[in-house]
Amino acid sequence: MAEFLVWPALLAYGEAAVAYATSLRSPRVSGGFAIWGVRLGWIAQTALLLVQALRADGFPWGTAAGALNLFTWLIVTAYLVWGCNARYRLLGLAVMPLATLLLLVAWADGGTGLAGGVHSSVLLAAHVALTLAALAGLTVAAAMAGLYLWQEGRLKQRDARLFKVRVPPLDALDRLSARVATASLVLLTGGIVLGLARLQRGRFDAAMAVTLALWLTLATLLVLRREAGLRGRRAAALQLVALALVAVVLPITHFAS
Repeated sequence: MAEFLVWPALLAYGEAAVAYATSLRSPRVSGGFAIWGVRLGWIAQTALLLVQALRADGFPWGTAAGALNLFTWLIVTAYLVWGCNARYRLLGLAVMPLATLLLLVAWADGGTGLAGGVHSSVLLAAHVALTLAALAGLTVAAAMAGLYLWQEGRLKQRDARLFKVRVPPLDALDRLSARVATASLVLLTGGIVLGLARLQRGRFDAAMAVTLALWLTLATLLVLRREAGLRGRRAAALQLVALALVAVVLPITHFAS
């Protein structure tokens, strides 16, 4: 059953990634195929997660591969909040290739199967959910920052292709990225608090240290936006630094510990 669901999700995400890659040439046709690929893939992966939750003996996403499966779903879910709006669909250029790759890695490592689960507490489940949701939000916020930098660059070069697609105003994109980052900071704070509550004495590890560095980077970005008027390219660049820390946090975090 799990294999039956993971392949439609992978194929739909892959189709969406290809469609977004061609959307600059034929935005109306490719954009429609892309967003429907995302929706269908999300439905298939949601069904997969439900099957895992119902049939697993324990917490199904406590392993690294399982967490990666859930993380992919959270990224696509966050994207769909704005991606259904034609102005923000180009975020899929960054989001969907990544989602396809992550789900493929999760499948290859057994994170999409039904081979039992990790016996753990409600506290661990809440810690995993909040932390992964925060990292997914930061990934989407970084995609918004990347779109901002790309769009600004194309405007400066007077790229005619930019006028063939619907894109959000730069100010709106900058504000939305900040809002998503703010929500992610709140979620990450909750995840860190629950993670510290789980830690035994003397078990503060590299994963927690990098997570705290990520929290500090994100908090610094938001404080600078509010107090120093940090906007535009500099804010987007700092958002990408936060994404680099996400890429470090995710592989070294052992949720099942």
